[in-house]
Amino acid sequence: MGKRIVSQARGHGSLTYRVRRKAYVYRIGYPNANIEGKGKILKIIHSPAHSAPLIKIQIQDGKKIFYNLAFKNAFEGQEINIGKAEELKEGDIIKLKDAKISMSVYNIEAAPGDGGKFVRTAGSQAQVAKKEKNKVSLLMPSKKVIEFDERCRASAGVIAGGGKNEKPMAKAGKSFYAMKAQGRKWHFTSKVKVNAVDHPFGGGRGKRIKSKIAKRNAPPGRKVGHIRPRQTGRRK
Repeated sequence: MGKRIVSQARGHGSLTYRVRRKAYVYRIGYPNANIEGKGKILKIIHSPAHSAPLIKIQIQDGKKIFYNLAFKNAFEGQEINIGKAEELKEGDIIKLKDAKISMSVYNIEAAPGDGGKFVRTAGSQAQVAKKEKNKVSLLMPSKKVIEFDERCRASAGVIAGGGKNEKPMAKAGKSFYAMKAQGRKWHFTSKVKVNAVDHPFGGGRGKRIKSKIAKRNAPPGRKVGHIRPRQTGRRK
């Protein structure tokens, strides 16, 4: 009998393939949509589960505390606006209808009130491209233009930590702990080098590698390689 391949084992869940819970103790989001006023950055936090640092924000009118992604040049004790403000500055949490054209935003809600789903990695940003009727179009980091409801909220500015990939890991141990915090399998072995029972690409005689296309509804053990691609190979 063969054994479960890595993608099957991870999906099944075990002590080997499990994210450490303490890596996800901070939940990023926004306060209720009806809350407006000022907030104060209490602390800048390093979270192993996120590529960017986080900020702990307290709403000054109450005891409500929430967490958001840190913006570039943020510092402890800084005040930010929640809701509409006369002058917009980095870190302010606003509705897209109040954002200016060509303004940089991040942590954008997919639907009003969901707390932010788009543009959440270190150093990333989206730009307000145009406004029309009840929609606001944003130029995403992928260079695609996506329309959002004008009531969706976002944070003004650019996410901090953009240079994280410039600093080398330097040793294997740092890579090990970075992957461990995210529950990833590390280190990786080339799939064509393993035995045929361990992977669909394994046991290749002569290792003549060709593009392998997996169906969208393939089971976990077969869903490897190109997953229903639009095209493979060089563009002609």
